[in-house]
Amino acid sequence: MMVISTLPHCVEADIEACSPDREKDEKQASITHLEDALDVDSEVYVVDQEAERRLVRRIDLRMITGSTAMYVLCFIDRSNIGNAKILNNDTGNSLQQSLRLTNNQYIIALMVFYVAYTVFEVPSNYLLKKYKPSRWFSFLMLAWGAMTMLIAATRNYGGLLATRFLLGMFEAGLFPGLIYCLTFWYKPNERAVRVALIVAGATLGGAFGSAIAFGIGTVNGAHGLEGWRWLFLIEGAASCFIAPFILWFYPDYPETVSWLSPEERELATERIKGVASLGHEAITWKDARDTLLDWRLYLHHWIWIAYSVGFSSISLFTPTIVQGLGFAGLRAQLFTVPPYALAFFVVTAVAWISDRFEMRAWAMAASFAICGISFVIEGSLPPTAFTARYAVLCVGVPFAYAVSGPTLSWLTGNLRGTGASTLAVPLNGSFSTFGQIIGLFIYKTSESPGFPTGHYTNAGFMFSGALAGLVLRYVYTRRNRQLSPGEPRWRL
Repeated sequence: MMVISTLPHCVEADIEACSPDREKDEKQASITHLEDALDVDSEVYVVDQEAERRLVRRIDLRMITGSTAMYVLCFIDRSNIGNAKILNNDTGNSLQQSLRLTNNQYIIALMVFYVAYTVFEVPSNYLLKKYKPSRWFSFLMLAWGAMTMLIAATRNYGGLLATRFLLGMFEAGLFPGLIYCLTFWYKPNERAVRVALIVAGATLGGAFGSAIAFGIGTVNGAHGLEGWRWLFLIEGAASCFIAPFILWFYPDYPETVSWLSPEERELATERIKGVASLGHEAITWKDARDTLLDWRLYLHHWIWIAYSVGFSSISLFTPTIVQGLGFAGLRAQLFTVPPYALAFFVVTAVAWISDRFEMRAWAMAASFAICGISFVIEGSLPPTAFTARYAVLCVGVPFAYAVSGPTLSWLTGNLRGTGASTLAVPLNGSFSTFGQIIGLFIYKTSESPGFPTGHYTNAGFMFSGALAGLVLRYVYTRRNRQLSPGEPRWRL
Protein backbone atom coordinates (compact mmCIF):
# COMPACT_ATOMS: atom_id res chain seq x y z
CA MET A 1 0.00 0.00 0.00
CA MET A 2 1.31 3.45 -0.88
CA VAL A 3 0.88 6.12 1.84
CA ILE A 4 1.10 9.73 0.63
CA SER A 5 2.25 12.24 3.23
CA THR A 6 -0.05 15.26 3.70
CA LEU A 7 2.31 17.33 5.89
CA PRO A 8 2.50 20.96 4.67
CA HIS A 9 5.66 22.61 3.41
CA CYS A 10 6.94 25.56 5.47
CA VAL A 11 6.57 28.81 3.68
CA GLU A 12 6.76 32.32 5.03
CA ALA A 13 3.17 33.06 4.07
CA ASP A 14 1.80 30.30 6.26
CA ILE A 15 3.56 30.43 9.64
CA GLU A 16 0.62 28.75 11.38
CA ALA A 17 0.88 25.71 9.14
CA CYS A 18 4.56 25.36 10.15
CA SER A 19 3.91 25.38 13.86
CA PRO A 20 5.11 22.30 15.82
CA ASP A 21 1.59 21.54 17.08
CA ARG A 22 0.12 21.59 13.58
CA GLU A 23 2.90 19.34 12.25
CA LYS A 24 2.37 16.89 15.13
CA ASP A 25 -1.39 16.78 14.48
CA GLU A 26 -0.84 16.11 10.77
CA LYS A 27 1.59 13.25 11.53
CA GLN A 28 -0.87 11.67 13.97
CA ALA A 29 -3.65 11.94 11.39
CA SER A 30 -1.51 10.16 8.81
CA ILE A 31 -0.70 7.34 11.24
CA THR A 32 -4.36 6.95 12.16
CA HIS A 33 -5.32 6.92 8.49
CA LEU A 34 -2.74 4.19 7.79
CA GLU A 35 -3.95 2.02 10.68
CA ASP A 36 -7.56 2.38 9.54
CA ALA A 37 -6.62 1.47 5.99
CA LEU A 38 -4.81 -1.64 7.11
CA ASP A 39 -7.80 -2.73 9.21
CA VAL A 40 -10.18 -2.21 6.32
CA ASP A 41 -8.03 -3.91 3.67
CA SER A 42 -7.38 -7.19 5.41
CA GLU A 43 -7.38 -9.10 8.62
CA VAL A 44 -4.41 -11.38 9.08
CA TYR A 45 -5.56 -14.92 9.88
CA VAL A 46 -3.05 -16.63 12.15
CA VAL A 47 -2.99 -20.40 11.68
CA ASP A 48 -2.60 -22.39 14.90
CA GLN A 49 -0.15 -25.10 13.82
CA GLU A 50 -1.25 -27.62 16.42
CA ALA A 51 -4.90 -27.11 15.47
CA GLU A 52 -3.91 -27.44 11.83
CA ARG A 53 -2.18 -30.77 12.48
CA ARG A 54 -5.27 -32.09 14.23
CA LEU A 55 -7.44 -30.88 11.37
CA VAL A 56 -5.26 -32.50 8.70
CA ARG A 57 -5.44 -35.80 10.57
CA ARG A 58 -9.25 -35.58 10.57
CA ILE A 59 -9.30 -34.76 6.86
CA ASP A 60 -6.94 -37.67 6.15
CA LEU A 61 -9.15 -40.07 8.07
CA ARG A 62 -12.05 -39.37 5.73
CA MET A 63 -10.51 -38.30 2.43
CA ILE A 64 -7.45 -40.54 2.16
CA THR A 65 -9.17 -43.57 3.69
CA GLY A 66 -12.18 -43.18 1.41
CA SER A 67 -10.12 -42.37 -1.69
CA THR A 68 -7.76 -45.30 -1.19
CA ALA A 69 -10.63 -47.73 -0.59
CA MET A 70 -12.34 -46.60 -3.78
CA TYR A 71 -9.17 -46.81 -5.83
CA VAL A 72 -8.31 -50.29 -4.52
CA LEU A 73 -11.72 -51.58 -5.64
CA CYS A 74 -11.58 -49.61 -8.89
CA PHE A 75 -8.20 -51.10 -9.77
CA ILE A 76 -9.30 -54.62 -8.87
CA ASP A 77 -12.42 -54.35 -11.05
CA ARG A 78 -10.39 -52.90 -13.93
CA SER A 79 -7.45 -55.30 -13.91
CA ASN A 80 -9.09 -58.57 -12.80
CA ILE A 81 -9.51 -59.45 -16.47
CA GLY A 82 -5.75 -60.08 -16.47
CA ASN A 83 -6.21 -62.65 -13.71
CA ALA A 84 -9.30 -64.10 -15.43
CA LYS A 85 -7.37 -64.58 -18.66
CA ILE A 86 -5.23 -67.35 -17.17
CA LEU A 87 -7.35 -68.45 -14.17
CA ASN A 88 -7.84 -72.24 -14.34
CA ASN A 89 -6.41 -72.40 -17.85
CA ASP A 90 -4.77 -75.72 -16.92
CA THR A 91 -8.30 -77.20 -16.80
CA GLY A 92 -9.60 -75.31 -19.86
CA ASN A 93 -11.80 -72.93 -17.85
CA SER A 94 -10.12 -69.54 -18.19
CA LEU A 95 -11.99 -66.51 -19.55
CA GLN A 96 -10.17 -66.71 -22.87
CA GLN A 97 -10.95 -70.40 -23.23
CA SER A 98 -14.59 -70.18 -22.10
CA LEU A 99 -15.45 -67.33 -24.47
CA ARG A 100 -13.20 -68.73 -27.23
CA LEU A 101 -11.33 -65.45 -27.62
CA THR A 102 -8.39 -65.03 -29.95
CA ASN A 103 -5.42 -63.03 -28.69
CA ASN A 104 -6.49 -60.06 -30.85
CA GLN A 105 -10.05 -60.19 -29.52
CA TYR A 106 -8.73 -60.20 -25.95
CA ILE A 107 -6.56 -57.14 -26.67
CA ILE A 108 -9.51 -55.29 -28.24
CA ALA A 109 -11.62 -56.09 -25.17
CA LEU A 110 -8.93 -54.43 -23.08
CA MET A 111 -8.69 -51.45 -25.43
CA VAL A 112 -12.41 -50.52 -25.48
CA PHE A 113 -12.13 -49.85 -21.75
CA TYR A 114 -9.55 -47.12 -22.43
CA VAL A 115 -11.53 -45.68 -25.32
CA ALA A 116 -14.46 -45.09 -22.98
CA TYR A 117 -12.08 -43.89 -20.27
CA THR A 118 -10.68 -41.20 -22.58
CA VAL A 119 -14.05 -39.98 -23.80
CA PHE A 120 -15.68 -39.65 -20.38
CA GLU A 121 -12.88 -38.33 -18.12
CA VAL A 122 -13.41 -34.60 -18.66
CA PRO A 123 -17.26 -34.75 -18.66
CA SER A 124 -17.14 -36.76 -15.47
CA ASN A 125 -15.00 -34.13 -13.75
CA TYR A 126 -17.56 -31.49 -14.74
CA LEU A 127 -20.38 -33.60 -13.26
CA LEU A 128 -18.33 -34.04 -10.10
CA LYS A 129 -18.45 -30.26 -9.60
CA LYS A 130 -22.16 -30.19 -10.40
CA TYR A 131 -23.34 -32.99 -8.09
CA LYS A 132 -20.66 -32.89 -5.31
CA PRO A 133 -17.88 -35.46 -4.83
CA SER A 134 -19.62 -37.77 -2.34
CA ARG A 135 -22.71 -38.20 -4.51
CA TRP A 136 -20.84 -38.58 -7.78
CA PHE A 137 -18.22 -41.02 -6.47
CA SER A 138 -20.83 -43.24 -4.80
CA PHE A 139 -22.84 -43.34 -8.03
CA LEU A 140 -19.76 -44.22 -10.10
CA MET A 141 -18.79 -46.94 -7.64
CA LEU A 142 -22.22 -48.54 -7.70
CA ALA A 143 -22.28 -48.42 -11.50
CA TRP A 144 -18.83 -49.89 -12.14
CA GLY A 145 -19.48 -52.61 -9.54
CA ALA A 146 -22.64 -53.57 -11.40
CA MET A 147 -20.76 -53.62 -14.71
CA THR A 148 -18.09 -55.89 -13.22
CA MET A 149 -20.78 -58.32 -12.07
CA LEU A 150 -22.36 -58.23 -15.54
CA ILE A 151 -19.07 -59.37 -17.09
CA ALA A 152 -19.61 -62.65 -15.23
CA ALA A 153 -22.79 -63.16 -17.26
CA THR A 154 -21.20 -62.65 -20.68
CA ARG A 155 -21.35 -65.57 -23.07
CA ASN A 156 -19.50 -64.23 -26.09
CA TYR A 157 -17.03 -61.67 -27.40
CA GLY A 158 -19.71 -59.00 -28.08
CA GLY A 159 -20.98 -59.13 -24.52
CA LEU A 160 -17.46 -58.74 -23.16
CA LEU A 161 -16.85 -55.68 -25.38
CA ALA A 162 -20.08 -53.98 -24.27
CA THR A 163 -19.51 -54.52 -20.54
CA ARG A 164 -15.86 -53.48 -20.70
CA PHE A 165 -16.81 -50.26 -22.51
CA LEU A 166 -19.39 -49.41 -19.82
CA LEU A 167 -16.90 -50.28 -17.11
CA GLY A 168 -14.45 -47.77 -18.62
CA MET A 169 -17.16 -45.12 -18.85
CA PHE A 170 -18.00 -45.33 -15.14
CA GLU A 171 -14.43 -45.70 -13.87
CA ALA A 172 -13.22 -42.74 -15.96
CA GLY A 173 -14.23 -40.11 -13.43
CA LEU A 174 -12.70 -41.60 -10.31
CA PHE A 175 -8.95 -41.01 -10.44
CA PRO A 176 -8.91 -37.49 -11.96
CA GLY A 177 -11.75 -36.60 -9.60
CA LEU A 178 -9.79 -37.77 -6.57
CA ILE A 179 -6.72 -35.78 -7.60
CA TYR A 180 -8.88 -32.73 -8.25
CA CYS A 181 -10.49 -32.98 -4.78
CA LEU A 182 -7.06 -33.04 -3.13
CA THR A 183 -6.33 -29.59 -4.57
CA PHE A 184 -8.92 -27.85 -2.41
CA TRP A 185 -8.22 -29.78 0.80
CA TYR A 186 -4.41 -29.88 0.88
CA LYS A 187 -1.46 -27.56 0.30
CA PRO A 188 0.85 -28.44 -2.60
CA ASN A 189 3.59 -29.71 -0.27
CA GLU A 190 1.09 -32.07 1.38
CA ARG A 191 -0.14 -33.78 -1.77
CA ALA A 192 2.60 -36.12 -3.00
CA VAL A 193 2.38 -38.50 -0.04
CA ARG A 194 -1.40 -38.48 -0.21
CA VAL A 195 -1.47 -39.04 -3.96
CA ALA A 196 0.98 -41.88 -3.38
CA LEU A 197 -1.21 -43.45 -0.71
CA ILE A 198 -4.14 -43.40 -3.14
CA VAL A 199 -2.04 -44.79 -6.00
CA ALA A 200 -0.60 -47.34 -3.60
CA GLY A 201 -4.17 -48.58 -3.57
CA ALA A 202 -3.43 -49.87 -7.07
CA THR A 203 -0.54 -51.91 -5.70
CA LEU A 204 -2.75 -53.22 -2.91
CA GLY A 205 -5.41 -53.93 -5.52
CA GLY A 206 -2.89 -55.88 -7.55
CA ALA A 207 -1.79 -57.89 -4.52
CA PHE A 208 -5.30 -58.51 -3.21
CA GLY A 209 -6.65 -59.22 -6.68
CA SER A 210 -4.08 -61.92 -7.33
CA ALA A 211 -4.54 -63.43 -3.86
CA ILE A 212 -8.33 -63.44 -4.34
CA ALA A 213 -7.94 -65.01 -7.78
CA PHE A 214 -5.79 -67.75 -6.24
CA GLY A 215 -8.49 -68.52 -3.68
CA ILE A 216 -11.37 -68.36 -6.14
CA GLY A 217 -9.50 -70.61 -8.56
CA THR A 218 -9.90 -73.43 -6.07
CA VAL A 219 -13.72 -73.30 -6.34
CA ASN A 220 -13.79 -73.51 -10.11
CA GLY A 221 -17.04 -75.15 -11.22
CA ALA A 222 -19.01 -74.41 -8.04
CA HIS A 223 -22.74 -74.16 -8.89
CA GLY A 224 -21.82 -74.68 -12.53
CA LEU A 225 -19.79 -71.45 -12.83
CA GLU A 226 -16.19 -71.17 -13.92
CA GLY A 227 -13.75 -69.59 -11.47
CA TRP A 228 -13.37 -66.41 -13.53
CA ARG A 229 -17.12 -65.78 -13.33
CA TRP A 230 -17.00 -66.06 -9.53
CA LEU A 231 -14.06 -63.64 -9.62
CA PHE A 232 -16.09 -60.92 -11.36
CA LEU A 233 -19.21 -61.53 -9.24
CA ILE A 234 -17.42 -61.32 -5.89
CA GLU A 235 -15.18 -58.37 -6.73
CA GLY A 236 -18.00 -56.39 -8.37
CA ALA A 237 -20.29 -57.01 -5.39
CA ALA A 238 -17.66 -55.53 -3.05
CA SER A 239 -17.78 -52.21 -4.93
CA CYS A 240 -21.58 -52.12 -4.84
CA PHE A 241 -21.54 -52.83 -1.09
CA ILE A 242 -19.09 -49.99 -0.29
CA ALA A 243 -20.80 -47.35 -2.50
CA PRO A 244 -23.45 -46.21 0.08
CA PHE A 245 -20.74 -45.70 2.70
CA ILE A 246 -18.90 -43.34 0.35
CA LEU A 247 -22.07 -41.23 0.03
CA TRP A 248 -22.13 -40.76 3.80
CA PHE A 249 -18.40 -40.74 4.57
CA TYR A 250 -16.58 -38.89 1.77
CA PRO A 251 -15.94 -35.11 2.28
CA ASP A 252 -17.20 -32.56 -0.23
CA TYR A 253 -15.93 -28.98 0.26
CA PRO A 254 -13.98 -27.55 3.22
CA GLU A 255 -16.43 -24.76 4.05
CA THR A 256 -19.62 -26.84 3.82
CA VAL A 257 -18.97 -30.20 5.53
CA SER A 258 -21.01 -30.79 8.66
CA TRP A 259 -18.46 -32.97 10.48
CA LEU A 260 -16.19 -29.95 11.05
CA SER A 261 -16.96 -27.22 13.59
CA PRO A 262 -17.29 -23.62 12.33
CA GLU A 263 -13.77 -22.90 13.60
CA GLU A 264 -12.38 -25.95 11.81
CA ARG A 265 -14.15 -25.05 8.59
CA GLU A 266 -12.63 -21.57 8.76
CA LEU A 267 -9.18 -23.06 9.39
CA ALA A 268 -9.61 -25.56 6.53
CA THR A 269 -10.33 -22.73 4.07
CA GLU A 270 -7.92 -20.12 5.40
CA ARG A 271 -4.91 -22.40 5.55
CA ILE A 272 -4.94 -23.06 1.79
CA LYS A 273 -5.72 -19.51 0.62
CA GLY A 274 -3.04 -18.31 -1.75
CA VAL A 275 -1.63 -21.80 -2.36
CA ALA A 276 -4.69 -23.75 -3.51
CA SER A 277 -8.23 -23.32 -4.83
CA LEU A 278 -11.52 -24.17 -3.17
CA GLY A 279 -12.75 -25.55 -6.46
CA HIS A 280 -16.20 -23.95 -6.71
CA GLU A 281 -15.72 -21.46 -9.52
CA ALA A 282 -17.10 -22.55 -12.87
CA ILE A 283 -14.56 -22.96 -15.64
CA THR A 284 -14.75 -20.23 -18.29
CA TRP A 285 -13.80 -20.28 -21.95
CA LYS A 286 -10.79 -18.11 -21.09
CA ASP A 287 -9.69 -20.66 -18.46
CA ALA A 288 -10.04 -23.45 -21.01
CA ARG A 289 -8.15 -21.56 -23.71
CA ASP A 290 -5.32 -20.56 -21.40
CA THR A 291 -4.98 -24.12 -20.12
CA LEU A 292 -5.01 -25.69 -23.58
CA LEU A 293 -2.41 -23.22 -24.89
CA ASP A 294 -0.05 -23.57 -21.93
CA TRP A 295 2.72 -25.59 -23.61
CA ARG A 296 4.56 -26.59 -20.41
CA LEU A 297 1.52 -28.67 -19.42
CA TYR A 298 2.15 -30.90 -22.43
CA LEU A 299 5.49 -31.90 -20.93
CA HIS A 300 3.56 -32.95 -17.83
CA HIS A 301 1.16 -34.88 -20.06
CA TRP A 302 4.01 -36.65 -21.86
CA ILE A 303 5.48 -37.71 -18.51
CA TRP A 304 2.11 -39.22 -17.59
CA ILE A 305 1.87 -40.98 -20.97
CA ALA A 306 5.30 -42.56 -20.35
CA TYR A 307 4.20 -43.66 -16.87
CA SER A 308 0.94 -45.05 -18.24
CA VAL A 309 2.66 -47.45 -20.66
CA GLY A 310 4.25 -49.24 -17.71
CA PHE A 311 1.18 -48.91 -15.48
CA SER A 312 -1.12 -50.43 -18.10
CA SER A 313 1.13 -53.25 -19.24
CA ILE A 314 2.14 -54.25 -15.71
CA SER A 315 -1.36 -54.17 -14.25
CA LEU A 316 -2.83 -56.30 -17.05
CA PHE A 317 0.03 -58.61 -17.98
CA THR A 318 1.89 -59.31 -14.72
CA PRO A 319 0.06 -62.66 -14.30
CA THR A 320 1.03 -63.57 -17.87
CA ILE A 321 4.65 -62.48 -17.33
CA VAL A 322 4.86 -64.43 -14.08
CA GLN A 323 3.43 -67.48 -15.82
CA GLY A 324 6.23 -67.11 -18.37
CA LEU A 325 8.74 -67.30 -15.52
CA GLY A 326 7.88 -70.94 -14.96
CA PHE A 327 4.98 -70.61 -12.51
CA ALA A 328 2.02 -72.57 -13.84
CA GLY A 329 -1.64 -72.75 -12.88
CA LEU A 330 -2.70 -71.09 -9.64
CA ARG A 331 0.95 -70.57 -8.62
CA ALA A 332 1.13 -67.86 -11.29
CA GLN A 333 -1.60 -65.95 -9.41
CA LEU A 334 0.15 -66.39 -6.07
CA PHE A 335 3.60 -65.25 -7.26
CA THR A 336 2.08 -62.04 -8.62
CA VAL A 337 1.51 -60.84 -5.04
CA PRO A 338 5.12 -60.03 -3.86
CA PRO A 339 5.95 -57.39 -6.55
CA TYR A 340 2.75 -55.50 -5.70
CA ALA A 341 3.33 -55.83 -1.94
CA LEU A 342 6.82 -54.34 -2.31
CA ALA A 343 5.38 -51.58 -4.51
CA PHE A 344 3.20 -50.30 -1.68
CA PHE A 345 6.23 -49.45 0.47
CA VAL A 346 8.34 -48.07 -2.39
CA VAL A 347 5.52 -45.81 -3.65
CA THR A 348 4.90 -44.25 -0.23
CA ALA A 349 8.63 -43.85 0.53
CA VAL A 350 9.39 -42.08 -2.76
CA ALA A 351 6.41 -39.76 -2.31
CA TRP A 352 7.41 -38.90 1.26
CA ILE A 353 10.95 -38.02 0.13
CA SER A 354 9.65 -35.85 -2.73
CA ASP A 355 7.37 -33.88 -0.37
CA ARG A 356 9.76 -33.70 2.55
CA PHE A 357 12.67 -32.33 0.53
CA GLU A 358 10.67 -30.51 -2.20
CA MET A 359 12.34 -32.58 -4.94
CA ARG A 360 9.46 -33.90 -7.02
CA ALA A 361 11.33 -33.75 -10.32
CA TRP A 362 14.33 -35.67 -9.02
CA ALA A 363 12.19 -38.30 -7.26
CA MET A 364 10.14 -38.83 -10.41
CA ALA A 365 13.16 -38.97 -12.74
CA ALA A 366 15.02 -41.41 -10.46
CA SER A 367 11.99 -43.73 -10.31
CA PHE A 368 11.68 -43.65 -14.08
CA ALA A 369 15.39 -44.43 -14.49
CA ILE A 370 15.45 -47.35 -12.03
CA CYS A 371 12.35 -48.81 -13.66
CA GLY A 372 13.85 -48.37 -17.15
CA ILE A 373 17.09 -50.10 -16.15
CA SER A 374 15.08 -52.96 -14.63
CA PHE A 375 13.19 -53.49 -17.88
CA VAL A 376 16.43 -53.47 -19.91
CA ILE A 377 17.88 -56.14 -17.64
CA GLU A 378 14.63 -58.10 -17.77
CA GLY A 379 14.70 -58.14 -21.55
CA SER A 380 18.41 -59.00 -21.72
CA LEU A 381 18.39 -62.00 -19.39
CA PRO A 382 18.01 -65.49 -20.91
CA PRO A 383 14.35 -66.63 -20.97
CA THR A 384 15.26 -69.56 -18.71
CA ALA A 385 16.85 -67.38 -15.98
CA PHE A 386 13.61 -67.56 -14.01
CA THR A 387 14.92 -66.60 -10.56
CA ALA A 388 16.91 -63.59 -11.78
CA ARG A 389 14.07 -62.35 -13.97
CA TYR A 390 11.58 -62.64 -11.13
CA ALA A 391 13.92 -60.70 -8.80
CA VAL A 392 14.30 -57.92 -11.38
CA LEU A 393 10.52 -57.84 -11.84
CA CYS A 394 10.21 -57.24 -8.08
CA VAL A 395 12.33 -54.08 -8.59
CA GLY A 396 10.75 -52.82 -11.81
CA VAL A 397 7.11 -53.05 -10.74
CA PRO A 398 7.46 -50.97 -7.52
CA PHE A 399 9.36 -48.13 -9.21
CA ALA A 400 6.96 -48.11 -12.16
CA TYR A 401 4.20 -47.22 -9.70
CA ALA A 402 6.42 -44.88 -7.62
CA VAL A 403 6.47 -42.34 -10.48
CA SER A 404 2.86 -41.39 -9.83
CA GLY A 405 3.05 -39.57 -6.46
CA PRO A 406 5.67 -36.90 -7.22
CA THR A 407 4.44 -36.53 -10.81
CA LEU A 408 0.84 -35.68 -9.91
CA SER A 409 1.88 -33.54 -6.95
CA TRP A 410 4.18 -31.61 -9.28
CA LEU A 411 1.43 -31.07 -11.83
CA THR A 412 -1.25 -29.94 -9.38
CA GLY A 413 1.22 -27.77 -7.45
CA ASN A 414 1.90 -25.77 -10.62
CA LEU A 415 -1.74 -25.29 -11.64
CA ARG A 416 -2.90 -21.80 -10.77
CA GLY A 417 -6.64 -21.39 -10.50
CA THR A 418 -9.73 -23.59 -10.48
CA GLY A 419 -10.11 -23.51 -14.25
CA ALA A 420 -6.69 -24.99 -14.85
CA SER A 421 -7.26 -27.69 -12.22
CA THR A 422 -10.72 -28.62 -13.50
CA LEU A 423 -9.46 -29.14 -17.05
CA ALA A 424 -5.76 -30.00 -16.78
CA VAL A 425 -6.13 -32.90 -14.32
CA PRO A 426 -8.64 -34.93 -16.37
CA LEU A 427 -6.87 -33.88 -19.57
CA ASN A 428 -3.71 -35.38 -18.11
CA GLY A 429 -5.62 -38.62 -17.64
CA SER A 430 -7.05 -38.47 -21.14
CA PHE A 431 -3.59 -38.12 -22.66
CA SER A 432 -2.43 -41.06 -20.56
CA THR A 433 -4.86 -43.26 -22.43
CA PHE A 434 -2.52 -43.23 -25.41
CA GLY A 435 0.16 -44.72 -23.17
CA GLN A 436 -2.22 -47.25 -21.69
CA ILE A 437 -3.33 -48.42 -25.14
CA ILE A 438 0.32 -48.82 -26.18
CA GLY A 439 0.81 -50.92 -23.07
CA LEU A 440 -1.86 -53.35 -24.26
CA PHE A 441 0.05 -54.36 -27.38
CA ILE A 442 3.66 -54.70 -26.26
CA TYR A 443 3.54 -58.06 -24.44
CA LYS A 444 3.00 -60.53 -27.25
CA THR A 445 1.98 -64.09 -26.46
CA SER A 446 4.16 -65.31 -29.32
CA GLU A 447 7.25 -63.95 -27.49
CA SER A 448 6.64 -65.86 -24.25
CA PRO A 449 8.50 -66.42 -21.99
CA GLY A 450 11.08 -63.68 -22.77
CA PHE A 451 8.74 -60.88 -23.94
CA PRO A 452 11.62 -58.72 -25.29
CA THR A 453 9.33 -56.28 -27.14
CA GLY A 454 7.35 -55.56 -24.00
CA HIS A 455 10.36 -55.06 -21.75
CA TYR A 456 12.37 -52.90 -24.16
CA THR A 457 9.35 -50.76 -25.08
CA ASN A 458 8.66 -50.13 -21.41
CA ALA A 459 12.31 -49.23 -20.87
CA GLY A 460 12.23 -46.72 -23.73
CA PHE A 461 9.18 -44.93 -22.34
CA MET A 462 10.63 -44.90 -18.82
CA PHE A 463 13.82 -43.20 -20.02
CA SER A 464 11.83 -40.70 -22.11
CA GLY A 465 9.76 -39.83 -19.04
CA ALA A 466 12.90 -39.22 -16.97
CA LEU A 467 14.32 -36.96 -19.69
CA ALA A 468 11.07 -34.98 -20.04
CA GLY A 469 10.99 -34.46 -16.27
CA LEU A 470 14.51 -33.07 -16.20
CA VAL A 471 13.73 -30.75 -19.13
CA LEU A 472 10.62 -29.49 -17.34
CA ARG A 473 12.60 -28.91 -14.16
CA TYR A 474 15.05 -26.78 -16.18
CA VAL A 475 12.11 -24.78 -17.61
CA TYR A 476 10.69 -24.07 -14.15
CA THR A 477 14.14 -23.18 -12.78
CA ARG A 478 14.64 -20.59 -15.55
CA ARG A 479 11.17 -19.15 -14.95
CA ASN A 480 11.88 -18.78 -11.23
CA ARG A 481 15.02 -16.79 -11.99
CA GLN A 482 12.96 -14.33 -14.03
CA LEU A 483 10.34 -13.71 -11.33
CA SER A 484 10.11 -10.43 -9.49
CA PRO A 485 10.30 -10.43 -5.66
CA GLY A 486 6.99 -11.52 -4.18
CA GLU A 487 5.72 -13.40 -7.23
CA PRO A 488 4.72 -17.04 -6.55
CA ARG A 489 7.48 -19.43 -7.52
CA TRP A 490 7.08 -22.49 -9.70
CA ARG A 491 7.48 -25.69 -7.74
CA LEU A 492 10.32 -28.08 -8.51
